[in-house]
Amino acid sequence: MKSGLILYVPGALLILILLVKAPTLHRRWDQPPMRAVCALLVMGCLVLFLAAPPTIAAVNRFTGVANFSAPLVFGLITAFSGSCVVLVLQWGGGPPAVVRRATRLTVAVYGGVAVAIIVLFVIGEAPVERLRDLDTYYADTPWIREMIVCYLLAHTVGSSALTLLTGRWLRRTHPSLRPLRTGLALIMTGGLLDLGYLVAKWTALGARWSGRDWDGLSTDAAPPLAAGAALMVATGFIVPLVGGSATWRDFSEYRGLHPLWKALRGFAASGVRTVPLTWWSPVGIRLIHRESVIDDGILAVARWFDPCVRRAAYEAAREQGLSEARAEVVADAAMLAAACGRRTAATTDTDTAAETGAGSVPLPDCEPPRLSGRPLTALAREFRASPIVAAARAAAVRA
Repeated sequence: MKSGLILYVPGALLILILLVKAPTLHRRWDQPPMRAVCALLVMGCLVLFLAAPPTIAAVNRFTGVANFSAPLVFGLITAFSGSCVVLVLQWGGGPPAVVRRATRLTVAVYGGVAVAIIVLFVIGEAPVERLRDLDTYYADTPWIREMIVCYLLAHTVGSSALTLLTGRWLRRTHPSLRPLRTGLALIMTGGLLDLGYLVAKWTALGARWSGRDWDGLSTDAAPPLAAGAALMVATGFIVPLVGGSATWRDFSEYRGLHPLWKALRGFAASGVRTVPLTWWSPVGIRLIHRESVIDDGILAVARWFDPCVRRAAYEAAREQGLSEARAEVVADAAMLAAACGRRTAATTDTDTAAETGAGSVPLPDCEPPRLSGRPLTALAREFRASPIVAAARAAAVRA
């Protein structure tokens, strides 16, 4: 059983991913790319479970045919490779009629390869059961050798196509589409691992043909690469589906607002009642709560807004080449950071102001300047990371 864990564990994780995303996959079943993703995930699960040595032995015993698992696993790997090519065709777009014809041709070719694998096994002779090294053990056996080459060639074409295309799309995808970029990066990483698996297999096979024994590449190095590749590719296809959901968007925004919430919660907590939270509160409620705290905190420090700080920050941002829209956000964040510093100083000096007649005071009692109404997430990002905002914050502390 231990020898199969390296494949059983990622196979179980793939099944869990399928179960979690089953409702989404079902709702989008009418979309050809979604059907291709489902086929790829299912084939990946089957390959991982059936390629494990304990499963191979059980299938061989059940059928009474030595090495019956070989054409079964090789055929499923071929189907997995065909699913990769089909998915590439679906993602690549183009005229629907052309995509349909290319998809049918791919299915026919890979289906033909799967049939050829079965026929070659039937007419060949593989009487000695091999659980881990069938590829190299029968590397010189007529017809079985051709069966092994067929599955490796089909798998090489599918994996190469998927890896090259996802790498190209990753370079062209806009950085703002983080779930999609993450998914593409995972798929490309899985593809590279799969190519490493194929290199190990081809090298061990070539060594056998030249009279050398490099079987360790096939029996020891290749299986972990295959397991990691299947898990990476499957996760990469699921991440954009999860990342595009409302829950994921709420969570991303909730996490992005943390810098503002942390800076402003102390100012809003004393006089404002917010939405009550429990440990089981959904992320949407938590996001509303965090936005309320931030809005109330901004109102609490509004009297300390200094238009001079905002103007200086805006000019500095424009001098650094930032766009007008981003410079506006940086300026708002700088004014807010300075106001937080002044407000904190005013609270700290409350107990001594009566004795010294000094302290940090708000601006004159008139209509304070307003923030420009940019999204809070953008404001939080500049509030945390902008060096201009950091300089304004440090100047307010010194003052």
